[in-house]
Amino acid sequence: MLLNLTNAPRDYAWGSTSLLAELEGREPTGAPEAEVWFGDHPGDPADVAGGGTLDAVTGGELPYLLKLLAAADPLSIQVHPTIEQAKSGWEREAGLALDDPHRNYRDDNHKPELIVALSDRFEALSGLRPVAHTRRMLDVLDDRGGVVELRARLDEAGDALRETIGWLLSGRAQAAVDDVIAAVAAAAARSGETEFGATLQTVSRIAERNPGDPGVVVALLMNHVVLRRGEGIFLRAGLLHAYLEGLGVEIMAASDNVLRGGLTPKHIDVAELLSVLDTTPGEVPVLRPEAEGAVTAYPVPIPDFALRRVSLGGTPVDVDVEGPTMVLSTQGDVAVAGADGHEHHVAVGAVVFATADERMLRLTGSGEAFIATPGR
Repeated sequence: MLLNLTNAPRDYAWGSTSLLAELEGREPTGAPEAEVWFGDHPGDPADVAGGGTLDAVTGGELPYLLKLLAAADPLSIQVHPTIEQAKSGWEREAGLALDDPHRNYRDDNHKPELIVALSDRFEALSGLRPVAHTRRMLDVLDDRGGVVELRARLDEAGDALRETIGWLLSGRAQAAVDDVIAAVAAAAARSGETEFGATLQTVSRIAERNPGDPGVVVALLMNHVVLRRGEGIFLRAGLLHAYLEGLGVEIMAASDNVLRGGLTPKHIDVAELLSVLDTTPGEVPVLRPEAEGAVTAYPVPIPDFALRRVSLGGTPVDVDVEGPTMVLSTQGDVAVAGADGHEHHVAVGAVVFATADERMLRLTGSGEAFIATPGR
């Protein structure tokens, strides 16, 4: 059985006023439109054409959540727990209301995620840069007191990154934070095309939008990544990250568990963040998969979801599927048919959902679509 799904954009403050409207070919509303959720998560289940919501069809058992994400400003720096950490946290917070602003865990699931860029440029922070590289970047900054102290803390033995992030977010480091932000702004103005110029300019822009926020200095410790259209990154549990700007397709395990680490007025539980955070430094690989015919896969090392991109040029494409499946149209004129042969048109920015009894979908038309399924 195939069902057409839609949902209203969520109006988070960091959302773009134009990107989703441009994708869907409609006039902007003037309000920020940040995310569109296609899933059965109780926070915002998708609407089914003809009435009702997807959770009534799936029983709330869909293992993934598919989204369109449109960022004009940086999202909060954040990290997601493992399944074990989520279950433990959910149990500990059983006495808190689900809407309590001090609650860290909204469910008992992990939240690994994959984002694939739809805009020509999608900017993000992902993972922690090796300390030696960060020390070289700090050498570009003026020797203000806060910069000197940050260097010294990163030189300490043990898990210097964890200790430094804890110090930055403790509330005791504001003078140093202000010094570092001022030094970054000065360096960004003179950095040009130097090795760290793009990163310093990006962090300086983040600071302009988040004045005095300790998360700006946390961002300085992270890898700066720019994705081109069709490229993606997989973010495992424990990996610090923040999306900065751009339009993308995002898929994740069906969870809303977020531990925040800056760039937000929302609650930051520093101790819980540090208990979940993986401070292993290194670049997060950009997924630049090679297409096999019309279909491009984005392999990820978890069983909750799988994502493929289908490019359509007028010739029908048959795709084997297993489990409840979503087909999200992101360009052109796309239709989907299941076992009964009846074609369902998929508007750009909307989804056709196939129940688990469907084993093969035929996509027709010209354009682009993303197929989400449970992983294997």
